[in-house]
Amino acid sequence: MDGFALEGPEIFTGDSQDDWRKNCDRIHRPGPQPDDYIMKSIAPTLSGGAKELLPLHVAVIMDGNGRWAKSRGLTRAEGHKQGAESARVIIKAASEVGVKYLTLYTFSMENWNRPKLEVNAIMRYLTHYLKVEAPELNKNNVRLETIGQIHRLPEKVQQQLAKTREALSNNTGLTLVLALSYGSRSEIVDATLAIAAKAMSGELELSEVDESLLGKHLYTGNIPDPDLLIRTSGEMRLSNFLLWQASYAEIVLTSVLWPDFRKAEFFESLEEFAKRHRRFGKL
Repeated sequence: MDGFALEGPEIFTGDSQDDWRKNCDRIHRPGPQPDDYIMKSIAPTLSGGAKELLPLHVAVIMDGNGRWAKSRGLTRAEGHKQGAESARVIIKAASEVGVKYLTLYTFSMENWNRPKLEVNAIMRYLTHYLKVEAPELNKNNVRLETIGQIHRLPEKVQQQLAKTREALSNNTGLTLVLALSYGSRSEIVDATLAIAAKAMSGELELSEVDESLLGKHLYTGNIPDPDLLIRTSGEMRLSNFLLWQASYAEIVLTSVLWPDFRKAEFFESLEEFAKRHRRFGKL
């Protein structure tokens, strides 16, 4: 995977740029297409059927920032800036149509293996994003939650997270969940250790341990499992993301690179979800 992640997501960072609008209406194609100019004049809409079958929780593996920039002869930083625009657009679109939870794979456990200078830059970008985007998130009635080993983040990032979360705490619309310093395997290990500690102290009996109890001890204990998981850039793996929670999620894979994934592509993913027959093992 290109970008900042090894086996994880592309961090969305940087200031807003205007030139992304040149490509904002591409559908599942990273390169220019003959109908692009026609699509630019058409505002993306969601069908009535898709609105009725809207997923409660959408999770996204954001991937392709680096490749998007490289294909255009731009710096990786520019790719991340354009990826930030995609995040803003998708957050707003999800809020507008009534999605209740949106989880973005923002910084994986594997990202810590990147060079220190690169990790430090990501942390600065993240702090900047949390600070400057708070008013827009508040305007869109968005709440903020995080999952992952937040204690591993720099103190300044933790402080800004706390400030932004508090500023948005009274909102009642979309809950934006940022997966930060997140790895699903570590999450399951942490949950298992917490349960084991309670069992050893006599707080619970081993006979009480079941799937429901384990789920409550995950980082997502108060968040419903995702109904739809989207991965951009054409890759076909989960990259240690929500392995337990995504057991019955519908998965939509798209070749569109994350900086090109905008409202039209998001709506297309919702339309695809509405076509799925979710049987959960039943006939």
